[in-house]
Amino acid sequence: MRRLVGAAIAAMMIACGFSAHAEESEFDPAKVSDSLKAIFQFGSVQTKQALNANTVTLITGTIGGTYVQFGADLASLLDDGTNLRVLPIVGRGSVQSVADILFLQGVDLGVVRADTLDYLERKGFAKDIKKQFTYVTKLYNEEMQVIAPRAVRNLRDLEGRRVSVDLPNGGTFVTALTVFERLGLRANFLYIEQRIAMEKLKRGELDAVIVVGGKPYKSVSTFVNDGRFHLVNVDYDRPLQTDYLPATLTAKDYPNLIAEGEKVDTIAVPAVLAAYNWAPNTDRYRKLATFVDAFFTKFPAFQNPPFHPKWKEVSLSAPLAGWQRLPSASKWLESHAMEGAQRDRFDDFLKQSNAGKGLQNEAEREALFKQYQAWEADKNGNARAQARPQR
Repeated sequence: MRRLVGAAIAAMMIACGFSAHAEESEFDPAKVSDSLKAIFQFGSVQTKQALNANTVTLITGTIGGTYVQFGADLASLLDDGTNLRVLPIVGRGSVQSVADILFLQGVDLGVVRADTLDYLERKGFAKDIKKQFTYVTKLYNEEMQVIAPRAVRNLRDLEGRRVSVDLPNGGTFVTALTVFERLGLRANFLYIEQRIAMEKLKRGELDAVIVVGGKPYKSVSTFVNDGRFHLVNVDYDRPLQTDYLPATLTAKDYPNLIAEGEKVDTIAVPAVLAAYNWAPNTDRYRKLATFVDAFFTKFPAFQNPPFHPKWKEVSLSAPLAGWQRLPSASKWLESHAMEGAQRDRFDDFLKQSNAGKGLQNEAEREALFKQYQAWEADKNGNARAQARPQR
């Protein structure tokens, strides 16, 4: 009997020990995840309102492309689960993204190629389409990459040949057709998904595959080359110089297609983070403004690993000819440019007055800067008042 009681007590102690250990090691999900708080802390109606209030949807591009990676980067850094949700969607390319931004419910932003809107107007598919769009920022330049057998030395060698230009929803065919038209070249263009096109090229069923995307582009960098293929030069001829930029590809970009120490000249077209031209008093515009503030504020972090190397090419303030910038983006850039100039004057003030010697930390410096801003605003206000003509 005593043995049974002793065994029972021991079992209870062990069970209690495991229970206590479990209580100590378990995490409260609500302390870890703000998203879980938003989902489970409130009722369903309140949760629905909260989750939709600050959610921005971004249409990107096809799997393996640079657009998808940029969308993933934006969501990774900006989506905090409550104040801002960023939902990237795998898209079908630049042309489809233009349509999605214009017509698809819930799509707020998209990555499109700068020459796509001009192409749609030139071919009669749209009229004054740029008035319906704004841009947040020019992103990066997308290089034209032409994979072909080594006998093909330049684009003119593709006259009348079988050339794949990806699916007709994307932007590669837009750039390819535009370039060939301007150079007065005719090719037998085929609309084939890139991975399939690469295999057809190896089997001799195609003479070239054109890819337009930010280097290093995955489908190009992973192309298994048996030595028969290379990247073709695209000369920066005068007919291309109005809308395209010169670019260079090296072995660092594509060691599978370019020999060490060699380079391939090509052209590039800007990619744009675009949005519908919503009126400023709408909820859709408010969400875009929230996105812009978070994106521009955290932008420097995108230019460091582990984010895509193309972020290093992005300049938020770079103009884009023929496009109108989202007003909230313009205001952010203007206000921060003014603040930058103010900080320069503030630094000069500290040096001249020795006021900075007594500051203990960055918080005190920031507080003094706010006082300096208020003083400068008051001084400028008085100066404007004195300058008004007396009546």
